[in-house]
Amino acid sequence: MNPPKRVYGTLAVLSVLWLALSGYFQALLISFGILSCVLVTWLGARMDRTDGEHHVGLVRPLATIRYLGWLTLEVIKSNLDVSRRILSPRLPISPTVVWVPASQKSEIGRVIFANSITLTPGTVSIDVQAGEIEVHALSKEGADALLEGEMNRRVRAIEWED
Repeated sequence: MNPPKRVYGTLAVLSVLWLALSGYFQALLISFGILSCVLVTWLGARMDRTDGEHHVGLVRPLATIRYLGWLTLEVIKSNLDVSRRILSPRLPISPTVVWVPASQKSEIGRVIFANSITLTPGTVSIDVQAGEIEVHALSKEGADALLEGEMNRRVRAIEWED
């Protein structure tokens, strides 16, 4: 039985990611890393998690890299804003709960969007539904920024088109 091409893609992505994040280049450790990637890929294939909605390949790689750069800048800006609000009594802290539209077509797209919101200081995803995400924001300005939809559009742009 030949495994689907997605299995090989998953193995390749996991291997490259392991190598990039581990920083280990000794032969023994690389072999353990490859062995663990093969094991995880095999388990994923056995659980039917290497196709459809569950596959990492549903995102466009170059668009994802651009998105991660943009998200990093947003996290830094948000971190500075939250720090200023904590340190300056003049800046308002106005906790707000809003439903943010989520235009992603796939489950993984909505998960990426919800996680991106939570990664950004001052906002936390509370609930994820098909067309929207419930978000708690530290300030009304933070909630308004999410409602403008820039993050939503950028996450939508990294999904593969059907």
